[in-house]
Amino acid sequence: MYERLHKLLSRIVKDEQHYLLFDGQIGLEKESLRVDTNGKISQQPHPVELGSALTNTCITTDYSEALLEFITPPVDGVVSAMEYLSKTHQFVYRKLNNEYLWNASMPCVVAGEASIPIAQYGPSNLGVMKTVYRRGLGYRYGKMMQVIAGVHFNYSFKDIFWAYYKIIVNQKNTELQDFKSDQYLSLIRNLQRYGWLIYYLFGCSPAICKSFLQGHPSKLDKFDDTTYYLPYATTLRMGDIGYTNKRESEIGIKACYDSLEAYVNCLTYAIETPCPEFQNIGIKVAGEYRQLNANFLQVENEYYSSVRPKQIAGINEKPTHALSRRGVRYVELRSLDLNMYDPLGVSDSQLYFLEAFMIFCLLQESPLINEDERTAIDHNGLKVAHDGRNPGLKLVKENTEVPIKLWGREILHQMQAICEVLDAQNQSNDYSSALRKQIAAMEDPSLTPSARMLDEMRDQCEGFFEIAQRYSKLHQNLLLNNVLENDDIEMFEKVVNQSIDKQRQIEASDTLTFDQFLHDYFSQTLNKQLETA
Repeated sequence: MYERLHKLLSRIVKDEQHYLLFDGQIGLEKESLRVDTNGKISQQPHPVELGSALTNTCITTDYSEALLEFITPPVDGVVSAMEYLSKTHQFVYRKLNNEYLWNASMPCVVAGEASIPIAQYGPSNLGVMKTVYRRGLGYRYGKMMQVIAGVHFNYSFKDIFWAYYKIIVNQKNTELQDFKSDQYLSLIRNLQRYGWLIYYLFGCSPAICKSFLQGHPSKLDKFDDTTYYLPYATTLRMGDIGYTNKRESEIGIKACYDSLEAYVNCLTYAIETPCPEFQNIGIKVAGEYRQLNANFLQVENEYYSSVRPKQIAGINEKPTHALSRRGVRYVELRSLDLNMYDPLGVSDSQLYFLEAFMIFCLLQESPLINEDERTAIDHNGLKVAHDGRNPGLKLVKENTEVPIKLWGREILHQMQAICEVLDAQNQSNDYSSALRKQIAAMEDPSLTPSARMLDEMRDQCEGFFEIAQRYSKLHQNLLLNNVLENDDIEMFEKVVNQSIDKQRQIEASDTLTFDQFLHDYFSQTLNKQLETA
């Protein structure tokens, strides 16, 4: 079953090209709610000291004005990515006023959807479009799900690796970009097959605040008067109360990862086909846009998935057009909960493991996903999210039920050789150490973050809010006590000022009404892109 993996890895080592495996680039996107001193979602606007949320490339907002997003540029290696993320956090904390960052995926006490302010990006057409899109998400799915936070792990191999890899897999005559896109889609299929492992190992949302459900009935158990949970849950965020695939099945839209063309065609259909349910919402009502359109997806990013093929889009360029024109640039893994036990929401050990996991998914055989396997992938994800630490849990593998521990042990064993190669190149033990930690968690579920969280809540007689608040304040103190060098402060201040200037330029250059801008945006074809100002 793992013949291709071992054959390719052996060839790479034999050719003394293993340094190319260590040459990948890592980017991180980490979301965190700003909360007030009482732990409630902040009602204050995005701090002006952090620059323009529209144009700041490293500090912006996601769905809510209170949902900060930290973005690192693609850098070489785990150390550089974590250093940049740490410095960004330190800079942000020095700009917050009577607020701190909520370092848990599930939100704090929520006083109804009215307490969730939608992100604002200014009066430019581009800024208004981003806000209207978020308003549409609220009408379509409710605001509550939109303030669930997570970490996105972005990973790419460099062209020097792809040029070599193309040769050893006998694709010499294939165009490099076409080859890269095809291989990234192969990697993504395996990330979906084996993605339940990330839920199990790194899930850190086995409990939620009672306020999150807003009085709606739930199949969750009562932990105490303020908290619901499931005893063996790993990541309720990725279960059916958070990011879910249920709606995909209901409306008949499911992304296909057979090829880049198939993926783009699926999303194109979804963003161009009217949805009766969303038509009932209305598009422009009493002079205000409720959503960008009434199609199954307003734009591509509305499609919720644990992993995406990505290409950097230009201003006003559709993401599907960017993919079609320039192919896949990197893979975005979106299934990471915030690690409540790390000040940055993710640890270096997690990143070492994820890098090795990406390589495993690339080298491993990756057949196309048929309907039965797609059903099994969704089934496995939901089962692990809700019941992943259950000793008797079985998952569906090749139409057969297998114990989760047996399958997990098998995958982790196959990753050992990859970690050894990476450690040899890195002259360290970082990758093997990270792998051993996850092997131990697979053997003993009590070592997972989700189990640790529930155990600590019981020991400390705390509900979800209390434990999340306690760790969030602890991390606040740690980050504020770290010294941020003057050069780093100046760098971030420069980015802030440049972002403000850039937003002003965008606003000053607008010549179209928003109605016309929106019409032109959605009228784009592959042969004609909306003109940028």
